[in-house]
Amino acid sequence: MPDEYQGIDSMPDKHQGIDSMNLEIEQNKIIDFIRNEIRKAGVDGAVIGISGGIDSALAATLTVKALGKDKVFGIHMPESSLTPSEDSKDAKTLADWLGIEFQTIDISGIISAFMAAIPESESADRLSMGNLKARIRMSLLYFHANRMNRMVIGTGNKTEILLGYFTKYGDGGVDLEPIGGLYKTDVWELSRRLGVPESIITKKPSAGLWAGQTDEAELGISYLKVDEVLKKLEQYEDPETILNTLEISVEQLNSVINRIEKSEHKRSAPQVPLS
Repeated sequence: MPDEYQGIDSMPDKHQGIDSMNLEIEQNKIIDFIRNEIRKAGVDGAVIGISGGIDSALAATLTVKALGKDKVFGIHMPESSLTPSEDSKDAKTLADWLGIEFQTIDISGIISAFMAAIPESESADRLSMGNLKARIRMSLLYFHANRMNRMVIGTGNKTEILLGYFTKYGDGGVDLEPIGGLYKTDVWELSRRLGVPESIITKKPSAGLWAGQTDEAELGISYLKVDEVLKKLEQYEDPETILNTLEISVEQLNSVINRIEKSEHKRSAPQVPLS
């Protein structure tokens, strides 16, 4: 574990969470942000991927509140052999609840075509294949955004962004990240406030990139605990104090810190040589 941690400086916004902040104020800030950015870009609306999970549900709900249902197009992109049927059901339920235009695109055929075209794909590891799926979904979102003169709305929350728990140029390839200033625990709170369907709020978070995958199992720590760690790191508390305050192991704290440090490149523009 590092002797001294220098805090989190690479987060692309200034939000510090909403533990003590009125949820309605934060909600309105996000709505104004979406509305203003869409107007500044001179586009006709938004396209958003709807997975059936809570992050995309909240992002879509806030986008509808900002722009109106007629300017939001939701796309569900399952992999037929992998995506749980309840995710597809929840995605459709959300779209119906919001009243937005909605389309389902099965990405299985695209994955198969890629596998057939690239011989090396047969030996690809699970992570490589998972990242490929995320980038396929990004490409589909931008295809529709381009043809409709719209922007792609991201669904990443602050916890995921800080940990680098997203695919570079996959689910991280978006135009706006409206909930990027909200920790995962904040996402749950605001979703309940806005009336997001309970089946979406209570399901275990998962990127759905391989069978049996869940976020918390992969991270090795619960979202509740990791959010507490991240908030203390943002306040420049040293690792020893964090360990003495929170009921986590040294290994869990090291894992969080290492994820932040190793994923800095994901939160930054590509580097160029100094002139």
